[in-house]
Amino acid sequence: MADCTGGPTRRHVLAGTATLLALAGCQGDSDTAEPVSIADDENCIQCGMVISDHPGPVGETFYQDATPSGRETPVTFCSTTCTYRHRFAKEQEGWTPSATFLTDYSSVDYDVRTDGGATVLTHHLDATAFAETSELTVVANSDVQGAMGTAIVPFSDSGDAEAFAEEYGGETLPAEDIRRELVSSG
Repeated sequence: MADCTGGPTRRHVLAGTATLLALAGCQGDSDTAEPVSIADDENCIQCGMVISDHPGPVGETFYQDATPSGRETPVTFCSTTCTYRHRFAKEQEGWTPSATFLTDYSSVDYDVRTDGGATVLTHHLDATAFAETSELTVVANSDVQGAMGTAIVPFSDSGDAEAFAEEYGGETLPAEDIRRELVSSG
């Protein structure tokens, strides 16, 4: 039977709703960033070093509108130190991070070894090795070195962080509590 009222039919409404839902699904949730794997030849946006050439935790940051470097998001880093140094500098320039991810040493099998007289930690570049800073406890000022000196080592399990600090020294704190002073020296 024809719709004589001139308004949309049920079929038109359903088709329009399906189209809107499909478009929303394609667009995704712009507020939800997911970590990505870091390529073996990728450089740290902060210091320029090849990330895979260095030990220790790495990071990546997504920005709300664009990246300060003009690169595709996220921007990636050779260390937790570079991650925070870059983030603090860009926040002063008005860039707003939507998510920062760091290596989660509670989620990976890692090794601590001596390399050239320094105690170092393995790096992990796969997307599954990352967790958002809001979920992490870090060990700062330990005896373990990363790409940029003393590593700030993140864990999603605070008990793992405490055990690491007990064995390698340092202090634990929420990753969200890292301040400029902690990463400005060294």
